[in-house]
Amino acid sequence: MSDDKEPLTLTELDANSGEAPKDHQQPITSNDLDAVYGIPVEVTAVLGKAEMQVSHLLKLGRGAVIELDRKVGEAIDIYVNNRLVARGEVVVVEDRLGITMTEIIKSDRNN
Repeated sequence: MSDDKEPLTLTELDANSGEAPKDHQQPITSNDLDAVYGIPVEVTAVLGKAEMQVSHLLKLGRGAVIELDRKVGEAIDIYVNNRLVARGEVVVVEDRLGITMTEIIKSDRNN
């Protein structure tokens, strides 16, 4: 909201839609989102999953291989703050691993 306008009161809201009247709405600009850009999020890339008993887990040693539920070349799941948002592929960037998003997952906001 710009500084030259005062905030709307509840009585100024459109009674039918619960929204501000159309003449008070302004398009969102990148300046309006500046506060959001600095919020940290946790990004997790899941290569696959495995299920095993604790006794088997305790017997694992160096060099042990755990078979995952994914095949080679199959997309990995990308989570942001524990919510699935995309699928992608593992890539090498210089001497580090990275991910490339190949599919954005649309979900309803009620979850």
